[in-house]
Amino acid sequence: MTSQGVVERASAELSKRINGLTLRAANKPSTSNSGGGGTAAGTTGSPSRAPRTGTSVMERVTNVLCGGGTGGGGGGGLISGGSGSGGIQYPRFRGRTPVRNRVATYRIKRPVTWSEMMRDEQFLNGFFMYFSAAERVPLSRVCVRWRDVLYRSPKFWYNVRPVIRCKQLRSYNYADKAAVFKSFVAREMTAITIYGAQDQDTVEFVNTYPFPNKNILALCLQSSSVTDRGLESFLDHLQGVWQLELIGCNEITEAGLWACLTPRIVSLTLSDCINVADDAVGAVAQMLPALNEFTLQAYHVTDAALGFFSSRQSNSLSALRLQSCWELTNHGIVNIVHSLPNLTVLSLSGCSKITDDGIELIAENLPKLQILDLSWCPRVTDAALEYIACDLVGLEQLVLDRCIHITDIGIGYISTMICLQALFLRWCSQLRNFSIQHLCGMRHLRILSLAGCHLLTSSGLSSLIQMRHLEELELTNCAGASPELLEYLHEHLPSCLIVR
Repeated sequence: MTSQGVVERASAELSKRINGLTLRAANKPSTSNSGGGGTAAGTTGSPSRAPRTGTSVMERVTNVLCGGGTGGGGGGGLISGGSGSGGIQYPRFRGRTPVRNRVATYRIKRPVTWSEMMRDEQFLNGFFMYFSAAERVPLSRVCVRWRDVLYRSPKFWYNVRPVIRCKQLRSYNYADKAAVFKSFVAREMTAITIYGAQDQDTVEFVNTYPFPNKNILALCLQSSSVTDRGLESFLDHLQGVWQLELIGCNEITEAGLWACLTPRIVSLTLSDCINVADDAVGAVAQMLPALNEFTLQAYHVTDAALGFFSSRQSNSLSALRLQSCWELTNHGIVNIVHSLPNLTVLSLSGCSKITDDGIELIAENLPKLQILDLSWCPRVTDAALEYIACDLVGLEQLVLDRCIHITDIGIGYISTMICLQALFLRWCSQLRNFSIQHLCGMRHLRILSLAGCHLLTSSGLSSLIQMRHLEELELTNCAGASPELLEYLHEHLPSCLIVR
């Protein structure tokens, strides 16, 4: 008996055992032994019902198993029933792979030995996640396999900025330099720092970095003697740079900034560049209309420099950091609040001539401030803190390091600020235990620094256990921070990082 006959017989027996099952075979071809292909003699059921063209249940079962129709055995079923072409074709497996096959496949691919595991890409991708970016650098030198796995995943190098030390790079040949830069591209690094560069290094960089120039988005030149021409070559070659940092570049002049700055730059840092003065700030204000962040550290900048900012930057510039600008006075603050009313970040760190009157101008005219840095401003007193507490209700971070005239009264003003999340009071030498009582009422404070406050005692610092919401507490160089106190704080503030 053929396989087709076996299936048909099994189907007939199954139909006899199912009570109430009626097989409607409307318009079904005749199955006489002599014809094998005659027309239908009639239909079952009511004569008024329209004839059906679909196949019966048993025919569909047969088609699945054998792949053929009633008129001839079709090919492609689980059991081959002939080479006819009238049946419905079904795939061998519908849906997902059977569980047994999936398990077998998984077992075949799973590494068994230690050597196989150390070369398995799936394992290595999880293994490398336990290391920091700095630790992954030597790991990429272990073998070619590890290097390829690390270089194929940009997630391992996110926010990593390589530092090119030109003095060492000069000893490399062309192929080695190209290999270094190629590794940057392979890891999709978008920021680089070039240390100790000269104009000749600029030429070699342009010649050995022929990769897509728009990959580099942030460029930092540090402690370099690059001239205006070298800086122009860098920016012409790296067409995608929108963040530029010039730190300790004493050969860059104001004329170079006028020639090199392009409107695509939205973040600029000028720090410790001896030739940067008021005219350099004028170039920045004129050439960068979309500037979003500006950091300036220059000893010779005066109040007149801040007068160059106009309504062009009023909507775009949100972060202004003026660090160690010794010549700035309250008149410069007037220029800031009039030209840049939408600032959210303002730093006056080291601007030693700023007084309480200048802080009052800031509090009244910059209501969107979220971060304010007044560190190393020795003329700031408790009166300035009262202005801040009354007007800057949305302030989230306040830095008062080395403000030596701040007392417990000023901390009382600050304690009323419900949005403040980070407060830095390093080396505020007049703070006593009473100020801690004010701080304990600040339920939204997450970061607190009391480093160098030598008048705080162990009994006063022990009250900090009331601030169970603290995430970071700095007690470096606090005379009252004894080992017993630190253990006590660790016990009652288990989720707080205590820096000592």
